[in-house]
Amino acid sequence: MTIITRITSVAAVAAATALLSFGTAEAKNFKVAVGDSGGSSQEATGKGFVAALEELSGGKHTATLFLNGQLGSEQDTVNEAAIGTLDMSILAINNVTPFSPTVGVFSLPYVILSLEDAEKLTQGPIGAELTENTINDAGVRIIAWTYTGFRVLTNSKKPVKSVADLQGLVIRVPKNEIMIDTYKAWGISPTPMAWSETFAGLQTKVVDGQDNPYTTINAMKFYEVQKYVTNIRYIFSIEPLIISEQVFQELSAEDQAIVLEAGKAATAASAQFLREKEAEIKQILIDEGMEITDPENNEEEFIKLATEAVWPKFYDSIGGIEKMNAVLAEIGRDPVSE
Repeated sequence: MTIITRITSVAAVAAATALLSFGTAEAKNFKVAVGDSGGSSQEATGKGFVAALEELSGGKHTATLFLNGQLGSEQDTVNEAAIGTLDMSILAINNVTPFSPTVGVFSLPYVILSLEDAEKLTQGPIGAELTENTINDAGVRIIAWTYTGFRVLTNSKKPVKSVADLQGLVIRVPKNEIMIDTYKAWGISPTPMAWSETFAGLQTKVVDGQDNPYTTINAMKFYEVQKYVTNIRYIFSIEPLIISEQVFQELSAEDQAIVLEAGKAATAASAQFLREKEAEIKQILIDEGMEITDPENNEEEFIKLATEAVWPKFYDSIGGIEKMNAVLAEIGRDPVSE
């Protein structure tokens, strides 16, 4: 049975239960903060969640998406969800990491090498454990996973094929230690910058470049201010849908079950969106004038520098080298040693 088939069958049971149980339940419209614009993977996750939530609740419950950071920065939305003033948020995993460090394992460079790796890790025991950690650490619960693709490098100055080519460029990164240290391992000091300031920073040449998946580059129209793309694959961007644990615990058991099932449907919708749209979006960027190149030698130098310098530094924060090896084992990779 496929994931989507399983979700559909479980959803049918949940929907029947909801119709029997929710006769007197208060209808709810969840407010969902979304960092990215329309057409993004985050929006696809949000739409998948809304559709499933409405179907599972027999139309009683719904959710409203507030796109393009309307409700504040992604890290701000974690704080607001933690205290219960915001229902939900879809945001990059690196913006959850400061609040729950163990999820940083998904931001370590070159850990996740495919969409299939991402699905296996997030939907299996590793993902379940990280969800529990996030509830305990940050007061928010991960109920769905957005798969946005690899964070490719863009810049406005020149083609970049090697670490040497990267030198001299000013690159925007999120305020995330792992990502900052990865660029330092490549010999440059990146510029941490809030997501809401990034387009303006690129437009005014405060920074020369940034990295994000193709779907995000297109949704945010970065082709208007960037020319060159390098297919680095250092981070596969995972962007969870979180719900305030306070809000979640205020729901009835039946409502909680429906929210969780809607989250599974949203996760499936995200994976489907990426599989169907990424190649099409890549062509759109080419048509808009962007030049796409691959790093030389299969990215060998980027990989060696990043993994050797960054992985050991963060073993403690992600739960130890044993946790790192558990993650690697889950996706069929060789273990690391001290």
